[in-house]
Amino acid sequence: MFELYKKEIATFFCSATGYLVIGVFLILTWLLLWVIPSEFNLIYGGYVSLAPLFDVAPWIYLFLVPAISMRLISEERKLGTWELLLIRPTGLWKIIFAKYLAGLSLVILSIIPTIMYAVLLANLASEGSYIDLGGTAGCYIALVLLAATYMSVGIFASSLTDNQIVAFVVAAALCAMLYVGFDMLGLIAPQSDLSAFVSELGIASHYSSVSRGVVDSRDIAYFISISTLFLLATVGLLSKKK
Repeated sequence: MFELYKKEIATFFCSATGYLVIGVFLILTWLLLWVIPSEFNLIYGGYVSLAPLFDVAPWIYLFLVPAISMRLISEERKLGTWELLLIRPTGLWKIIFAKYLAGLSLVILSIIPTIMYAVLLANLASEGSYIDLGGTAGCYIALVLLAATYMSVGIFASSLTDNQIVAFVVAAALCAMLYVGFDMLGLIAPQSDLSAFVSELGIASHYSSVSRGVVDSRDIAYFISISTLFLLATVGLLSKKK
């Protein structure tokens, strides 16, 4: 499994994919947080907080993560190399998990450089103002959990077809549904127990909870459960096709 993981990471950085994903994420967040005057701009916000980064990141990853995951399985099937993987002693579950970890690792690599935003913001802050390190750490944990969930959805979509564009569209649509779709459904009956229950089924409420610095075991369990569910669905689907 580790050999396949290294192969996928090497594939990302032997082509433009890895550099493009990291570059696009950093450029977009830099423009939104530091250049373009908006509600997300850290300079105009007046607060020593990276909260705007974690407000825009889920929407950027809504497209970037499917762009990473769309080729993980569909390209193998299109090129006819998927069968070569299956005849290796590595089990199907390990193949899927290695690809999943490789894609998630690339997303995490794009998150790490944003720590420089916190350093820069701390240097620009007036005397006596400090960044809430606990809250910021919670935001980073929430973003990694969200990326892990998006990646599991993306690899499931990639297993549905050998067309990468279709895989991208399906993954983006499913991620959007999980992130905001349940909140929109909850608006049908606002201020009711049903509305609260439906909203709890979506990612947004759990992401918001963890990003406030409240690392609740129920929120962690939610992200792990959704990720595991889509990975199991991927394994089950590919087992039938096998």
